[in-house]
Amino acid sequence: MPVAMSAEIRSHLTQLFTAALAKVAPQQPATIIDFERPKQATFGDYSCASAMQLTRLLKRAPQQIAHELIGAVPESEWVERMEVAGPGFINIYLRPEAKQHVVRTILRAGDAYGRNNRGMGNKVMIEFVSANPTGPLHVGHGRQAALGEAIAAILASQGWEVTREFYYNDAGQQIANLTASMRARALEARGEDAVFPEDGYHGEYIREIAAKYVAADGNPDDLEAVRKFAVAELRREQDEDLRAFGVVFDNYYLESSLYADGRVAAVVEALAATGTTYEHDGALWLKTTEFGDDKDRVMRKSDGAYTYFVPDVAYHVTKWERSFKRAVNVQGSDHHSTVTRVRAGLQALSIGIPPGYPDYVLHKMVTVMKGGEEVKISKRAGSYVTLRDLIDEVGRDAVRFFLVSRRADSEFAFDVDLAKSQSEDNPVYYVQYAHARICSVLEQWQAQYPDDARDLETADLAATDSQRELHLMQRLGDYPDVLETAAREYAPHQLAFYLRELAGEFHSYYNSDRILVPEAPTRRGRLALIVATRQVLRNGLGLLGVTAPEKM
Repeated sequence: MPVAMSAEIRSHLTQLFTAALAKVAPQQPATIIDFERPKQATFGDYSCASAMQLTRLLKRAPQQIAHELIGAVPESEWVERMEVAGPGFINIYLRPEAKQHVVRTILRAGDAYGRNNRGMGNKVMIEFVSANPTGPLHVGHGRQAALGEAIAAILASQGWEVTREFYYNDAGQQIANLTASMRARALEARGEDAVFPEDGYHGEYIREIAAKYVAADGNPDDLEAVRKFAVAELRREQDEDLRAFGVVFDNYYLESSLYADGRVAAVVEALAATGTTYEHDGALWLKTTEFGDDKDRVMRKSDGAYTYFVPDVAYHVTKWERSFKRAVNVQGSDHHSTVTRVRAGLQALSIGIPPGYPDYVLHKMVTVMKGGEEVKISKRAGSYVTLRDLIDEVGRDAVRFFLVSRRADSEFAFDVDLAKSQSEDNPVYYVQYAHARICSVLEQWQAQYPDDARDLETADLAATDSQRELHLMQRLGDYPDVLETAAREYAPHQLAFYLRELAGEFHSYYNSDRILVPEAPTRRGRLALIVATRQVLRNGLGLLGVTAPEKM
């Protein structure tokens, strides 16, 4: 993950270097100004490479340009000194006051620290989970739920108007298989012989739902009634699992409604009118190769049934018509081929939808490990580990944090034993423990120093100038940039990684420096620092849907 920097410090340094650039190279846009954190602290707090980018324009050595820029930078109460290094890097060393400033900023902002309004006025739909109502949610759906909800929360923190939507695939062959499976189990429940479908669902949950249907005097031969009952039961169960996971959707959209409302047929007619379809072997094809696909795709098979991507195209037309100019789909990597086909269909319609619409976050599946061995099945689901199994085993917080702690497109092994352990190797425990540890110190403070003023915004931070304290402050200042980057890249793992690093900085500080020292100014300064740390931990955990416990 690229190292972030304090938004306030970035803004301040940008102003300084913009003023310098106006003197050294007034014809050059300020967009070339950027800063990064050197890997070694000996090279300063931040580094700027703009001088090397100006070499060709100014026809002078980058080291010379770097010295000219330094000479043109206005005086600053936050900058201690600047040096030229290597081929022309400008290394910037900050005064402690620049890093200490963030503590007051956090204490003033509280829950709002890290939030901004850059996305204000923009709508975005996050579609995630979107499971077929054919069985309990599995761990892969859990990863989708954790990713989708975190992306939605992070975007909302940056001012976006977010809608969370669940698209129910309640039509097609899989629902037909579900119905046939339910019918067979319902007949068995009545003591009658039944032939179980070859592609049926074998989980114990089918027997449970079938038993409920029979108990309610349902007729196994009324296939439409069987279908409606099964889908309703499984939707209810999936909703319960999602509530247990702390995920709530703003809207649910039924695939079946696309057929009932004539939207699928309308899209097919509209595509045919554009001249991008053709008949072959009794099937209707879409010329997806004209839009980047490796081969053309069948839209309507020879038996009259539509292929799965056709309703997906119709569904995304509704997103566009509902004024969602940005849409993000969180789906499993097995949907990779869907990306090209859906986008091709939308482009072929020629209705103004941009080529990259919608955005996709494709995640790889999750392997669940316990006792060093892979766990492959659930007693109830029969063929996979359910999300509810995992929640019941390790708790919601651990599942939420673990499932966003890696890049979505990376393989992930969920170690149940690690998630239950109380050690620094368990990332969610390590981060939550940092928050609880700070709460414990504050409790001790009230007991030991009852006469201290509790308003820490006025605390004197001059004495909080050790390297550990300054590193912790610098890390706190990175939080707004981390959120902004995570929102732009749909990458909640960056926030999880940041929280782990912040917790590490705090634990190191706590283990090396005494907080509740007798000297009141130092004590209050250190308390202000850890309260600011607690606030950032709480803010970040909240966006990931993880609690911030006060005791552990």
